[in-house]
Amino acid sequence: MTQMVPIGQQPDTPPVAASGVDAAGGRKGEATVAVAPQWKLVWWGFKRHRLAMAGLVVTLAIYLVAIFAEFLAPYSSGHYDPDYAYAPPQRVHVVDNGDWGLFTYGYSATQDPDTLALGWKTDKNKKIPIGLFVQGEKYKLFGLFPSDIHLIGPKGGAQAAPIYLSGADRTGRDLFSRMIHGTRVSMSIGLVGVAVAFVLGVVLGGISGFFGGLIDGAIQRTVEFFMSIPTLPLWLGLAAAMPPGWGPLKRYFAVTVILSMIAWTALARVVRSRFLSLREEEFVTAARVDGASQPRIIFRHMMPSFSSYLIASLTLSIPHMILAETALSFLGLGLQAPVVSWGVLLQEAQNIRAISTAPWLMLPGVLVVIAVLALNFLGDGLRDAADPYKH
Repeated sequence: MTQMVPIGQQPDTPPVAASGVDAAGGRKGEATVAVAPQWKLVWWGFKRHRLAMAGLVVTLAIYLVAIFAEFLAPYSSGHYDPDYAYAPPQRVHVVDNGDWGLFTYGYSATQDPDTLALGWKTDKNKKIPIGLFVQGEKYKLFGLFPSDIHLIGPKGGAQAAPIYLSGADRTGRDLFSRMIHGTRVSMSIGLVGVAVAFVLGVVLGGISGFFGGLIDGAIQRTVEFFMSIPTLPLWLGLAAAMPPGWGPLKRYFAVTVILSMIAWTALARVVRSRFLSLREEEFVTAARVDGASQPRIIFRHMMPSFSSYLIASLTLSIPHMILAETALSFLGLGLQAPVVSWGVLLQEAQNIRAISTAPWLMLPGVLVVIAVLALNFLGDGLRDAADPYKH
C-alpha cells in the first residue's frame, strides 16, 4: 500500500508527531527559521548587514557619551582659561624614559618677531601627568548624584595645569570637553524632534487614510501647505520669530517644535497611502465584521503590517533633525550660548581668521558627519532586515 505523504513534506521524511515540540518551541523535525518569531528574523537579517552593525555600535557609543557627559569630560562646558586662547591640541604620551604612564607636555607662548603673531610650542620641561578616574570639577550625574570624579583629566585636581586634547577656543575653553557636552544636546534634540514628528505623521496620516472624505482633504491641504514652503526660509522665519530674551531651555524647546513641524509631512503622506491601500483588504474587513473597534483595527491590524517602514523611517529621520539643528545653530538662529551643541561650537568656525589660526575648531563638524553616517547605516540595515520579502 502506498503511504500518503502530507503536503510540504518530503517522501523520505518521517511524519512529525503532533505532540513533539523541541526546545525552540517548534515541532521536532522542522527548521528553526520556520517557527522563529518576526523579531528574531529581523535580528538575523540585521546581523548580516556589516555596515548596519557598525552603525549600531557607533550610535550606542555616541548616546553613552551623551548620557555620561559630565563623567567623561575633563572639564565643564563653561570652564575656561584666557591664558590658553587658541592653544593647539596636545599629544598624549605613554612612555617617558622607560616609565609607563599617560602624560602630555605643557605649552610655552611664542611671538613672531616679524608679524607679532602669538603662537604656542611644546615645552618638554613641563610634564603634565594624566590619570583615569581623577578628581576635578564637581557636577551632578543625571542631575541627581553629586560627584567630582572624571574619567580622564590631569592629576592634581584644581592645582594641575590644564590639558587640551582637542585644542582650545578663543577664550581658552577645552574643545574636547565641550564636544562631549554638545553631544547630549545635538543627539537628544534629534530624538525629541523625531518623536514629536513621528507621532504627528502617524496619527494625522492614519486618520487621513482611514476615514477619507472631508477629513482627508483638510489634512492633505495642510500637508501640501507645509511642503510647498521652502525649508530653509521657513526655518529662518520661525527661528527669527523667537524672542531674543528667551532662555536656553525655551530656545531648545522652540527649535525642537520648529523641526517637528517640518518633518512630519512626508511621513504623513506615506502613512496615508498605506492606510488607503489596507483599509479595503480582507483582514481589515474581517476585523470590522467581527466587531473590532476602529482604534483596534488601526493599531492592532493595520499598523503592524507596515511597521518595518515605520521603524526605518524613525531611524533615518534622526540624522535630518541633527543636521537641521546644526544648520540653525551655525547660522545663529537656533540654540545660543551658554547652551553647547555641535552647531553652536561650529559658530566659531565662521571666522576665516580663526580657522587659519585654529583649524581644530572644525572638529565638531567631524562628529556631525560620524553621527549622521552611523544613523544612516543603522536605518538602512533596519529597513532591509525588516523587509518581509527578503526573508
